[in-house]
Amino acid sequence: MFLVEGIRQVGEAVQAKADLREIFYAPELLDSEFANQLIKNLSSAGVPCYPTTAEVFSSLAGKENPQGILAVARQNEHRLADLNPRNFPWGVAIVSPQDPGNLGAILRTVDAFGASGMLLLDSSVDIYHPSGIRASMGTIFWHPVVFANFADFNEWATNHAYHILGASAHAELEFRDVHEIPLPRILLLGSEREGLSEEHKAICEWVACLPMKGRATSLNLAVAAGIMLYEM
Repeated sequence: MFLVEGIRQVGEAVQAKADLREIFYAPELLDSEFANQLIKNLSSAGVPCYPTTAEVFSSLAGKENPQGILAVARQNEHRLADLNPRNFPWGVAIVSPQDPGNLGAILRTVDAFGASGMLLLDSSVDIYHPSGIRASMGTIFWHPVVFANFADFNEWATNHAYHILGASAHAELEFRDVHEIPLPRILLLGSEREGLSEEHKAICEWVACLPMKGRATSLNLAVAAGIMLYEM
């Protein structure tokens, strides 16, 4: 189970027919006609909806100045074996990410640019953390997120003939010099701290960097992913 907080996120969950188990809401905080209609519809559909005081709701919410509605939802279970070039023509894979907020932001970018979903490899970070859910802006309900180990990912990508572009701040090839990446394709990113190891780079058809002119040695993971996904 995980928490879904905010009017837009709960609305996206409802539209995507997510498995919602409970709704909590504070009538004195909730002045949205849309949100109140959501509650009426969910209650009519048999989802338990519990009103609370503003004080109690604020103790449940993870952000300041909460909008007055949150849901308890069940996680979707997606398996790597269920994905293939027909239902997952292109997407992003991230090795050992550390920040759920970055993952949510990247999934929002995946949605914006028409990619298929996200693969989390050797990951101990949960995208279903409240900060990941908030950053995804509801896109978590529309795209598969799969947890797998790197060895299984490598075998899956090889079997399905995926073209893999790796991103590394230390690469000699500049990203703008990679002119075409055929489908099916994967953007492979490393962790915020370590990047891609030599083992990870070895499975890539290209390993490219984003050229930078300032003193910073790297970009935020979500920013780098956004630029590369947009160009892809």
